[in-house]
Amino acid sequence: MKKLYFFAIIISIGSCKHDSLSNNSDELKLNSKNDSVSLKLESNNDSVSYSLGVNIGENLQKEFPNIDLHDLENGIKDVFDTSKSPSIQGPDAQKIIQDYFAKQQAAASQEIIKVGEDFLAKNGKRDGVITTESGLQYEILKVGDGPKPSATDNVKTHYHGTLLDGTVFDSSVDRGEPISFNVNGVIAGWTEALQLMTVGSKWRLYIPYNLAYGERGAGSKIGPYSTLIFEVELLNIN
Repeated sequence: MKKLYFFAIIISIGSCKHDSLSNNSDELKLNSKNDSVSLKLESNNDSVSYSLGVNIGENLQKEFPNIDLHDLENGIKDVFDTSKSPSIQGPDAQKIIQDYFAKQQAAASQEIIKVGEDFLAKNGKRDGVITTESGLQYEILKVGDGPKPSATDNVKTHYHGTLLDGTVFDSSVDRGEPISFNVNGVIAGWTEALQLMTVGSKWRLYIPYNLAYGERGAGSKIGPYSTLIFEVELLNIN
């Protein structure tokens, strides 16, 4: 969960370790978009204060494009005014921000899920694509004549995995080295497909997120709720 206070302040402080905050920047003149308005920063503290505002403003603009600047200003003033308490106290304010991000994430997740579902619905209508009861889809690229592995077997495979946009997230083919693993030790979509394949065959798998890495994703390349595509060649049962 993103936390605004750390997010904005840390980035601001990190960004401010530059010439604009050195002792040589005691006096700066910055023009706004309106050339008739000039802002004179006469001290290093003025420069620090303004630079913090710029950095925090840039980051707030990205996360809260519709922010009410009047309410934001009042919130900051109330924190600095020791004679009064903010209308919304710190812990409650943090919860409101966390709830905001949770709703944003939920909306984004639903969109990712819908993209995957729409893809699979259209893909399932193509000739040669078979959809199983679980929702796994596959098409046979090459027919093998060997045996089928069981869930407890260890198999050797070559594979090439991509996201729906074609991004490659893992590939034994690209590495030039096949991999061995237990059939029941991988994602559910693979476990199901491998038991349907014969040694020597090559399939293209279309795996919905619930048969892949689910709501958590995997690593930096496979995000939550991702539908995945694999080309899998079953080389041998070890």
